[in-house]
Amino acid sequence: MSTLFRIARRIGLPAVFLIGFFVFVGATAPWIVPHDPTSQDLMASNESFSLEHPLGTDHLGRDTMSRLIMGARTTLVAVATVILFAMCVGGLIGTLSGYVGGLVDEALMRFVDFGLSVPSMIVALAVIGVFGPGYWNMILALTIAWVPSYARLSRATVAATVHQPHIESLWVLGASHPRIIFRHLAPTALSAILVYASADAGVLALTIATLSFLGLGVQPPMAEWGQMLVDALPYLEESPRQVILPGLALTIMVIGFNLLGEGLALYRAPRAIGAKALERRRQLLLREGEI
Repeated sequence: MSTLFRIARRIGLPAVFLIGFFVFVGATAPWIVPHDPTSQDLMASNESFSLEHPLGTDHLGRDTMSRLIMGARTTLVAVATVILFAMCVGGLIGTLSGYVGGLVDEALMRFVDFGLSVPSMIVALAVIGVFGPGYWNMILALTIAWVPSYARLSRATVAATVHQPHIESLWVLGASHPRIIFRHLAPTALSAILVYASADAGVLALTIATLSFLGLGVQPPMAEWGQMLVDALPYLEESPRQVILPGLALTIMVIGFNLLGEGLALYRAPRAIGAKALERRRQLLLREGEI
């Protein structure tokens, strides 16, 4: 436990607590929601804060707190699914490209460069235009749009590692190509991808909310923060909390992901050894008789 706390403190306690809170809420959402998030009660529409509805209700009488909690689950599931598949597909493409090189590398990277040259939102809109709006169609569209960036990142990492002495020694020892790729190169690429993905999750959460706001992502009555925003806009003057609350939740989540990505990047960076650490190391070597 103390080791985990030290790691969390080095990454950044605010980021860890924020993202941990959202993950906990999203994972336990079906059991902690006070009301059915899709249940309508027109007699209780646009109610303010109360004991029965701590954050009030929307224009259809649905409990705002319940919809915020389920919206966290909807966003986190979509973010995790897109990043997981984009990492797997893009990481495999980039790893093979950086390891094989030659014409294979050129051909794969030209496709990747084409994907990177088109804004990811345009790619997502094009895919949704073909398959139609919907939650899983949105996830498919975003996965396709997100693959090129992970492919380029993993390719750069593998290309810088493949000619290192420890990899060349594996070739000399007769290690198989799958062993070199999956046991030695892929984990190296994965460590770099995870840092990028932690910060990229915030951008992805915003994109999901944007697509839902445009009516191309999550469809009613499913709870999602972008969908809650567009539903509440006609009632902005009458009940501004319906816009403020999902917007605030989305903002805090994005800030949390950005802080987490920055913390992970700093965690991987080498740190200068302080005077106390140097002294402890010198005393240890003295006891072992090495100096």
